[in-house]
Amino acid sequence: MLKKRLIIFPKDVQIITGRSERYAQRLLVKIKISFQKEPHQFVTVDEFAAFAGIPKEKIDPYIT
Repeated sequence: MLKKRLIIFPKDVQIITGRSERYAQRLLVKIKISFQKEPHQFVTVDEFAAFAGIPKEKIDPYIT
């Protein structure tokens, strides 16, 4: 069975966007604020896709 991660990390954002790690960290903080999450909570792939305006199907190959 192929397992996909539910959570997205700065390294994933870095690979998807081609930007720096610091940019990815800041973007995840913006997403947390947008979705009214606490700082200790994680950002899901679905939330990242919705915020970035990228279809989840295009993100899935980058998340293993």
